[in-house]
Amino acid sequence: MQVVRDGVRVDCHDSGGDGPAIVLLHGLAGHAGEFAELRRCLPAGLRCVAVDQRAHVPGQPVPADLSRAAYAEDVVFVIEELGLAPAVLVGQSLGGHTAMLAAAARPDLVRGLVMIEAGPEADGPELPAEIGGWLDSWPVPFASREQAAEFFGGGPVGAGWAAGLVERDGGLWPRFARDAMVDSIATLVGAPAWPAWDSLTGPVLVVRGERGIMTDAEVARMTQRPHTTLVTVLDAGHDVHLDQPAATATAISAYLDGQAPAA
Repeated sequence: MQVVRDGVRVDCHDSGGDGPAIVLLHGLAGHAGEFAELRRCLPAGLRCVAVDQRAHVPGQPVPADLSRAAYAEDVVFVIEELGLAPAVLVGQSLGGHTAMLAAAARPDLVRGLVMIEAGPEADGPELPAEIGGWLDSWPVPFASREQAAEFFGGGPVGAGWAAGLVERDGGLWPRFARDAMVDSIATLVGAPAWPAWDSLTGPVLVVRGERGIMTDAEVARMTQRPHTTLVTVLDAGHDVHLDQPAATATAISAYLDGQAPAA
């Protein structure tokens, strides 16, 4: 399903159904399809809507606005357009940051928030160049998804990243423009979102990978907020939902049931 706001298209992959709505938001350079296994592990009956966010929809022009506010406003629009309120927002990495901003802006539309390897802390000035260098290292076009999966580290994480590539011009290419990714992440540099975090009123689940990139200092500050539960998923890196989809789904299910597991 395509949803268009101010001329910018996002694609929504809606499981349908009358159950509680869960909106799944991928991270930078990601795609909605990477939540496929997590969705299979979640309880039956949920209405899961995975979103290919702005600047991540193949064949679409790069949006002029790549601000954090624009990403969050898209989520609010999707909730309203598809009649998902009150929704639970589940976001990984940059998607988790987007989910937090949307929840803070429109608490009337959001009944829950799950942040996977995501937090309010600002990124350092070196990050855009690091992301740009990483994207420049991709040997595109990839000849096959197997080659791409191996490049991305193999296993479920490699397969998840490879699945996001699109076929064109005789090979597999990124679904996004390289500079759009750099510009999207640059909006986090020197811009902490602690006021948005502190303004949240409902319970929040923070999911951290044992080998993830969240710092102890950020996690410690986040968990000082009342009604915040931390779950550390063992044998998982930054892409917790790909490394350990069943364990991630178990944590989310317990959160939805109001029976948060121990950190």
